[in-house]
Amino acid sequence: MKINTLIIDDEALARQRLINLVNDVPELELIGECSTGKEAISAINEYEPDVIFLDIQMKDLNGFDVLQKITVNKKPLVVFVTAYNEYALKAFDFFAFDYLLKPYKDERFFKSIENIINFTNNKNYNPFDEKINDLLKYIKITETSNYSQKLPIKLGNKVYFIDLNDIKYIIASGYYAEIITNDKKHLLRESLSNLIESLDPNKFIRIHRSTIINLKEIGELIHSNYGEIDVKMNDKKLFRVSKSYKKMFLTKMGL
Repeated sequence: MKINTLIIDDEALARQRLINLVNDVPELELIGECSTGKEAISAINEYEPDVIFLDIQMKDLNGFDVLQKITVNKKPLVVFVTAYNEYALKAFDFFAFDYLLKPYKDERFFKSIENIINFTNNKNYNPFDEKINDLLKYIKITETSNYSQKLPIKLGNKVYFIDLNDIKYIIASGYYAEIITNDKKHLLRESLSNLIESLDPNKFIRIHRSTIINLKEIGELIHSNYGEIDVKMNDKKLFRVSKSYKKMFLTKMGL
C-alpha cells in the first residue's frame, strides 16, 4: 500500500523539487500540491494524506496556522520544509515527524522518507532519538550564533541601534548603504561587502553587488523566459538577482 503524499509550498520551484524527489520513491503516491495555506487546509481535509511536506512561511497562512485549522480525524505525518532554523522548537510542539532545513541535500530528504516508510510499516519503530538529535543541532545553531542582533548607526555625535529583524533590505548608494526598515530609511557609511560579513547568513543574503535582502521579507520569485530571477519583497519592491549571485541564492532557497 502506497503512502499518500501532499506537497505544500508557495514557491513553484521548491514544489517542483519535492515533486521530483517524491516521484523517485516507489512507496510514495503524490496526490497533490498546494501553493497556499488555504488550498492546503482544503486538500488535507478532502484527501486525508498520510504525509505532508509543509512550508512554514507562506503568503496567506503559515504552516502552523494550517495545522491548527485542519479538521481530519487522522492527522498526517508532518515534515516541515523551511529555510529558517528558528522554527525548529515550535515545529516539534506540533509533533513534526521531521524538519528539513533548506537548502537540504537529496540524501537528507531520502533519510526522512526512510524513517516515514519504517514508521508506516512498523508502528513500533520510533525515530524519536534521531529527531531529538536534529532538534538539538538546530538549537545549537541558533544559540551559538556569533552575529549581532543590532546594527549601530552613527548620526552626528550619537549612535543608535537598529534591530536586524526590522531590516527589509539594504541598497548600495555611492559610499553609503541605505538600510530600509518597516518605517524608515537609514544611511550608513559602509560597503555592502563589509555589511554582509556582519549579518547572519541564515537571515540575510546578497543577491546583487548593490543589494542585500532579508530572507523573511521575500514575497515571491519571478522567473523570466531568459533565466533571470526577480525577487518581489513583501512590500512589492522588486530586485534582480545578478548572474554572479544566482547560484548561491537558489541554493540558499533550496531550489
